[in-house]
Amino acid sequence: MVLRQRVLGNTTIKVSRLCFGALTIGPLQANLPVREGAKIIRFALESGVNFIDTAKYYGTYPYIREALKGFNNEVVIVSKSYDYTYEGMRESVSEAIKELGRDYIDIFMLHEQESHLTIRGHWDAVKYLLDAKKAGLVRAIGISTHHIAAVKAAAEIPEIEVIHPLINIKGIGIQDGTVQEMLQAIELAHSKGKGIYGMKSLGGGNLLYQVEKAQEFVLSIDELAAVAVGMRTESEVSYNVKIFSGEPVSEELTLKVRQQPRRLHIEEWCERCGKCVERCQAGALSLEVDKIIVDQSKCRLCGYCSAVCPQFCIKVI
Repeated sequence: MVLRQRVLGNTTIKVSRLCFGALTIGPLQANLPVREGAKIIRFALESGVNFIDTAKYYGTYPYIREALKGFNNEVVIVSKSYDYTYEGMRESVSEAIKELGRDYIDIFMLHEQESHLTIRGHWDAVKYLLDAKKAGLVRAIGISTHHIAAVKAAAEIPEIEVIHPLINIKGIGIQDGTVQEMLQAIELAHSKGKGIYGMKSLGGGNLLYQVEKAQEFVLSIDELAAVAVGMRTESEVSYNVKIFSGEPVSEELTLKVRQQPRRLHIEEWCERCGKCVERCQAGALSLEVDKIIVDQSKCRLCGYCSAVCPQFCIKVI
């Protein structure tokens, strides 16, 4: 199996089309022990993946550092921060370099931008990243986003070199428009020389019932240099490597991945609007004073609740 690689826009950074999304293995989701999670990352690296997506918020730096021990091939790492001040971003970049045991971070991003206004509101942080780039601490600057408006805005900002937008076949999680509108924004950004790699191709796990179709959709988007996919077992890595390599997937491997235990996960930023509780026909969700409660024994993992969540808080992991 050979994972194809592409250069991210006008940067010189070459990445595998499959990017390892590190959120899934860390404390916010699967919460694997560090050595176990690092083993999954290392397996992906040895399978041809050279691209890892993480963030300060994910708490996965220790996993990546452990996975990289003794690995001599070049690995491209992206991290992100919500910091909006010069000093705050300086501390975030310094922390990433120290915790990952590297001399620099390939790409550092403003995390979850919404529009031109939010990017400009974080401009002091961008100023630090520009200084860090001059000092050799960062190779490229970018944003991650669930918003079409942010992709369009970043397309027109020369300092932003890489964009990490949410895109999937159903548009699950796009906050301000349709799949077609996001595709148009991605095409615009690509025409401006931006390096683009997608996220949430499986809609936060809500498209697991049509994995191959969902991945074929994002792989058909020529403007995407890569796609970040969350993986927490070696079987999932092997499965995705085969799909991204254009290789047939055996029935045995497909069955193994499909039979992997899953559960419904509610993110901590849930605003408890109650729409998911109303939508659930299995009675698996209930609205308590301070959170949504999931009765996993009743949950069908149908994903219907996630379709009505305005904040994209509901994942299948």
